[in-house]
Amino acid sequence: MSKASGKTPGDGKGKQPGAMSPELRPLTIGILAIITCAAFEAMAVVTAMPSVARELSGESSYGLAFSMYLTASLLGTVVAGSWCDRRGPRPALAVGMALMILGLLAAGAAPVFWLVTVGRAISGLGGGFMIVAVYVVIGRSFPQQAQPVVFGWLAAAWVLPALIGPVVSGFVTEKFGWRWVFLGVAPVVLAAVVIVWPKTRQLGPIGAPEAGSARAQTLRGLALAGGVFAAQWAVVRLADTEAPGAGLVAGLASLALAGIVVVLLVLPALLPPGTLVLARGLPSVIATRGLVNVAFFGTEAFIPLMLVSSRDISAGTAGLTLSAGALGWSAGSFVQARVTFERGWLLVAGSSILSLSLGGFALATAVEAPLWVLAVVWGLSGFAMGMTLSSTSVLVLKLSPTTEQGRNSAALQISDQLGGVIGTAGAGALFALLHDDGNPGHVPTFVAIWLALWVSTAAGIVSGLRGARASDAAPTSTPSKSMEGTVPA
Repeated sequence: MSKASGKTPGDGKGKQPGAMSPELRPLTIGILAIITCAAFEAMAVVTAMPSVARELSGESSYGLAFSMYLTASLLGTVVAGSWCDRRGPRPALAVGMALMILGLLAAGAAPVFWLVTVGRAISGLGGGFMIVAVYVVIGRSFPQQAQPVVFGWLAAAWVLPALIGPVVSGFVTEKFGWRWVFLGVAPVVLAAVVIVWPKTRQLGPIGAPEAGSARAQTLRGLALAGGVFAAQWAVVRLADTEAPGAGLVAGLASLALAGIVVVLLVLPALLPPGTLVLARGLPSVIATRGLVNVAFFGTEAFIPLMLVSSRDISAGTAGLTLSAGALGWSAGSFVQARVTFERGWLLVAGSSILSLSLGGFALATAVEAPLWVLAVVWGLSGFAMGMTLSSTSVLVLKLSPTTEQGRNSAALQISDQLGGVIGTAGAGALFALLHDDGNPGHVPTFVAIWLALWVSTAAGIVSGLRGARASDAAPTSTPSKSMEGTVPA
C-alpha cells in the first residue's frame, strides 16, 4: 500500500480482499490480539477492584478508579488523533503500549488507593493512544465492506477474556492477592503489540495537518481532561465528606462548576459541529456512542461491588455477570455485521434494547432476583451495546475521508470515553452520597444508581433516530467539510 495514496488493498483491482485474505490476515490477527489483551485487562481489573477497595479502604472513591482511567483516555485520544494523521499509527501505538504497562505496574505496587487511581489514569492515557491507532489501521488497511466484519471480530475477541478473565482474576485475587492481577496483565499487553507492530510499518502519514492546529487540539485535550477531572473530583469529594462546612461546600461546588464550564467550552471544537445538539448524520452517530456509554459503563463498574457487598459472593462469581455482558456484546456485533437494511437504524434498535434491559436490571436488583436472571438481563444489555457501538464505528469511518480518519476516530473515542466518565463518575458520586458504611450492600443505593443512568438511554434513542440517515451521506473530498458530516435537518 502506498504511503501517499492511503488506498486500501484491492483499490482499482476488481474484487477487494476480505479480512482474512492472505495480504490482510497477519494484520487482522495482530489487531485481534491487541483487543483480546485489552479485554482481558478490563475484565480482570473490574473483577479485582472490590478487593482493592476493601483492602485499601477506597470504597468511597471506588468510582474514581474507573472514571480516571477514562478521563486520561480523553487526553490520549485527542493527542493521538492529530498525531496519527501526521505520523501514522505506529508512534501512538508504541507510546500507548508503554504507558498502559507503566500504569499497570504502578497500580499493582500501590500502597494506598489514590495511587491505584493514578496508575489507572496512566493506563487510560496509554489506552487512548492505542485505540485511535487501531481505528486508523482498520480504516486505512481494510476495504469498506470488510470493516463491519473486522469490528464484529473485535467484539468477538472479548469472548475468551469474558469467559476466563473473571475466573482467573478471582482466583488470583483470592489465592495470591489483587496486585498480581495488575502485574500479570502487563506482559500480555506487550506481547499483543509485538505481534501487530511489524504489520503497520507501511502505514506512514497521509496528510500533514498544520502544526498550529495540532497544538490547538492538544491544548483542548488538556483542558478537557482537566475540566473533567476537576468536576468529578469535586463532586466525589463533596459527597464523601461528612457534614462539610459552608466554605468547603462553596469551594468544591465552584470547582465542579468551573470544570463543567471548561468542558462545555472546549468540547465543541473536538467533535463534529452539531454533535451536542444532535444534528443529523455524523454528529448524532457520535453523540449516540456517548449516550449509551453513560448508562452501560456506569452500571458495569458497580455490578461486582453490588454482588460482593450485598450477596457476599466471591469476586470471581460476581465477574461472571460481566462475562454475560461481554458475550452478549459479541453476539450483537456479530448480528450487525450481517444486516442488509440501513445500518443507521441499528442505532435506534440498540438504544431501545439497552433502555429496556437496563430498566429490567434495576427491577431484578430491587427484587433480589437470582444471579442467573441478572446475568441474562446484563447479557441483553451487552447485545445492545455490541450492535450499537460496532455500527457507530463503521458509520464514522464511512463518513470520513481518509485524511481525517484519525481526527474523526478520535472524536468518536472522545464521545465514547466522555460517556464512560460521566456514567462512572456520576454513579460514583451518587454511591458516595447514598452509601452507608455500616451497610455497604444496601440494595436501594444500587437501584437508585441504575435508574439514574437509565435516563441517558432515552436520550440515546432520540440521538439514534437523528443519526439513522447517517449512512446516506458520503465523505466529502474537502477536509474541512468532513467534520460536519451532516444531512439536512
